[in-house]
Amino acid sequence: MIKSELVQKLAEDNPHLFTRDIERIVATVFDEISGALANGDRVELRGFGAFSVKHREARIGRNPRTGEAVAIEEKWTPFFKAGKEMRERLNKPQNDNVISLKSQG
Repeated sequence: MIKSELVQKLAEDNPHLFTRDIERIVATVFDEISGALANGDRVELRGFGAFSVKHREARIGRNPRTGEAVAIEEKWTPFFKAGKEMRERLNKPQNDNVISLKSQG
């Protein structure tokens, strides 16, 4: 699902709201989460999960094509940890919302 699909779904579920207002709300939520992470804060949404940032040390990597050693600078990366309720919902037996990769083979 992409952001426009999320807005569309919310608009369908809430016909009393204007789509432009829903777009603004979704954009504000994402902006606030991004801003908090940029400040080094952790964002926890109970029942869903927690967003945080992790520090990655500088290291030496390899160019996969040439095998040449490449210096990779230190950086901060976003990290998401699913909450207990989310994990339970995803791992529920006979979950119709998740397609098994084995059944696609």
